[in-house]
Amino acid sequence: MAGSTFGNIFKITTWGESHGKAIGVVVDGCPAGIEIDEDLIQVYLDRRKPGQNRFSTQRNESDQVEILSGVFEGKTTGTPISMLVKNEDHHSADYSEIASYYRPGHADFTYDEKYGFRDYRGGGRSSGRETIGRVAAGAIALEALKQMGVYVNAYTSQIGNVKVDRTKIELQNILKSPIYMPDLDASKRATEALDFARSEMDSMGGMVDCVVTGLPSGVGEPVFDKLNANIAKAVMSIGAVKCVQIGDGLDVVISKGSDNNDEFTGEKPSDNKQRIKHFFDEDGNLISNIKSSNHAGGILGGISDSDPILVSAAFKPTPSIAKTQKTINKFGEQIDINIKGRHDPIIVPRAVVVVEAMVALTVFDSLLVSMTSRMDRIVDFFSRK
Repeated sequence: MAGSTFGNIFKITTWGESHGKAIGVVVDGCPAGIEIDEDLIQVYLDRRKPGQNRFSTQRNESDQVEILSGVFEGKTTGTPISMLVKNEDHHSADYSEIASYYRPGHADFTYDEKYGFRDYRGGGRSSGRETIGRVAAGAIALEALKQMGVYVNAYTSQIGNVKVDRTKIELQNILKSPIYMPDLDASKRATEALDFARSEMDSMGGMVDCVVTGLPSGVGEPVFDKLNANIAKAVMSIGAVKCVQIGDGLDVVISKGSDNNDEFTGEKPSDNKQRIKHFFDEDGNLISNIKSSNHAGGILGGISDSDPILVSAAFKPTPSIAKTQKTINKFGEQIDINIKGRHDPIIVPRAVVVVEAMVALTVFDSLLVSMTSRMDRIVDFFSRK
């Protein structure tokens, strides 16, 4: 299977299936000297593990990470880092029935078409458990970025028709909400909507916002490796994501140039690594360091401009629902099905940290690539004693 490796310099390869013995990741190109250990990585993995509340699958997994290589005495050594999480609570029998038919909204049909064979137990590689490796690797990138004053924060911004009020966002509320919403009033209304959907044996979709602050200007490669293009690819590679927006996103369609253009104020921050504590102003608009507004979302021409970067990812409703659905079996016969097993009524809350990880992996890799952009900086780096 091609396509399991991501990155240019800071490169990750994820491996494993939902109901196999383990899920894992190999991280290559990681600089030496980053302080990391299993406990730190576990904090991130705990945010995505199942069974934490009524809005996630009740699959009972501890998701305990083991670091097999690349870390010594609490620091990365510069050699490949291998990490794994063992699968403990896989009920493969729950999925034996689906071997003969294709679940609506799943990758069953396309995997069969591509490979002529598929691991039907929990979706195999197309399962959400594949994201364990992404989060474990992303934890390393997030810690490395913090050393440079770059912070990546993701949260649930919308579930169904319920949206957060950007003027009421408080980061400390993210972990207080069972669905990781930083606006607790919106969180209450969204959980009520989810409870109703569950009672109807249905599921819901939603939006995750991710904000990058403190990123210096000049990061990203023009043309095919634009920073926004790479971020979009990274986030779009998460299984249930159907749309990715940067900055104003789809709102640019109804905007005019005079409204959408961000005018420069002539002021440049003295420290590009400063962290902005509040992402949005009193009107709910993304704050800018150097411009009168930030409709662009911190990226111009595919290159960072030092403003906060806003990424929004739309997640489809969980396709595994108990309601009766129509589909076809391997023989092309139409049948009715009711999907069994343990499934999330919504993907979004557990995906928040996955979006955070994928954005961090992209940004950190882009920073490493950008180190070679200017000769004066290369000379300055290697002339240091």
